[in-house]
Amino acid sequence: MEAVVFDLDGVLVDSERIWDEVRRSVVAEHGGTWTDEATRAQQGMSTPEWARYLVDSLGAKLTPDEIAEVVISRMSERYASGPPVIPGAVDTVRAVAARYPVAIASSSPTVLIESFLAATELAGLVPVALSSERVAAGKPAPDVYLEAARRLGVDAAKCAAVEDTTNGLRSALAAGMTVYAVPNPHFPPNPGVVAQAAAVLTAITELPGALGIDW
Repeated sequence: MEAVVFDLDGVLVDSERIWDEVRRSVVAEHGGTWTDEATRAQQGMSTPEWARYLVDSLGAKLTPDEIAEVVISRMSERYASGPPVIPGAVDTVRAVAARYPVAIASSSPTVLIESFLAATELAGLVPVALSSERVAAGKPAPDVYLEAARRLGVDAAKCAAVEDTTNGLRSALAAGMTVYAVPNPHFPPNPGVVAQAAAVLTAITELPGALGIDW
């Protein structure tokens, strides 16, 4: 293994529920109807993909560009006092970055990734921080992981990936990475997909040990 690529939402930031709350409220305010499958369907989607989903599948009466702007603006407001960083996540990234090059490959828009890096002072340790809005397809497609590996200058097959949701795990697996699952407790991933991971962790703080890093 030559590098480690982290997902952001649900792995480093406890934000999956916030995304869900914000999208639900925006859809309701603009004439759409939430469905039972909507939450899981959107996990891993890039910004253009979930924006189209809110309009085309849930019936929100805005254009995809308009609804993306509203949702991201509200997410930024929720992050104004600092993103909801998962306990131990920052120390974990620091410990891993002391041994390996690290990257973030996230479905969050670039503005929220940058907000996280600024709030945690990790920008200098994370040379590649990539949003799936910058690639052709969001998770479960492997695009964002493959591009993160390319930007690190490391073969994807020599990277470890850290993920929490079904679509995220599928994305990293499709990229050929060695996957470490930290199952999201609020939105548990598909057990069959989790079973394909190299290791299943109960907390992000277990990652350095799983990688053989003393800290």
